[in-house]
Amino acid sequence: MKYPTTPDGRYFVARNRLWRCTDPGLDEDTRKRHVKALMAARRAVKEASKVDDDDALKAARRQVQAAKEALGERGPVWWSDGAEDESGRAPHNSSYADWWASLNAQEDKASG
Repeated sequence: MKYPTTPDGRYFVARNRLWRCTDPGLDEDTRKRHVKALMAARRAVKEASKVDDDDALKAARRQVQAAKEALGERGPVWWSDGAEDESGRAPHNSSYADWWASLNAQEDKASG
């Protein structure tokens, strides 16, 4: 499945929301290590949910948060130009509205 990525590479769009991309400044080994931790934490969330263990679920969710922050997908932004974080916004209600409209116009042309 292909998700559109904003021209500046900061976000991808899924379910009509902007989601922050991984920090492109991370070296490959670091990125892989944090992705591995994220996947393990997500599995832990799933397991804790199955057995209805609130403490384990909270701990697993903290691990997910920590891994996402390490990847730059949450927490402080990884860019340095002072632009605000627009994660979770609909692209048409963001600074990317013109770009989003142009993508939709391209799709309309292609399908028409």
